[in-house]
Amino acid sequence: MNLAYVLWLLLATTIFLGGATASRAYVSNSHIGVLVLALGLYMVGNIIMVKLMRDGGLGLAISLSAVVQLVLVNIIAFAVFGERLSLTQAAGVMLGIAAMGLMLLPTSGKA
Repeated sequence: MNLAYVLWLLLATTIFLGGATASRAYVSNSHIGVLVLALGLYMVGNIIMVKLMRDGGLGLAISLSAVVQLVLVNIIAFAVFGERLSLTQAAGVMLGIAAMGLMLLPTSGKA
C-alpha cells in the first residue's frame, strides 16, 4: 500500500463522512437539499472507491474504508449529535479496529 493509495482512501473516507453527517442532518431537519448533498457525496465517494478497488483489490479497499468510517462516524455521532455507544457496541468498534490491523499484516497471498 503506497502513499497515493492512502491519500485516495483518506479522501474517499472524508467524503463518505460528509455524506453520513449530511444524512444524519437530514434526519433531523428533513430539508431536501441536505438529502441531495448527502447523495452527491456518496456518489463521489463511490467513484473514488472504484479507483481504490482497481489499485488495491476489492477486499482491502472496502474493508479499510469501512473500518475507518466505523471509527470516525462514531466519533462524529458522539461529538456532534450527542449519541453514545453501549458497551457491546464499543466492543464491536474495537473488534473492527483489530480486524483492520490483521488485514494490514504482511501476507503471502495476493491482494
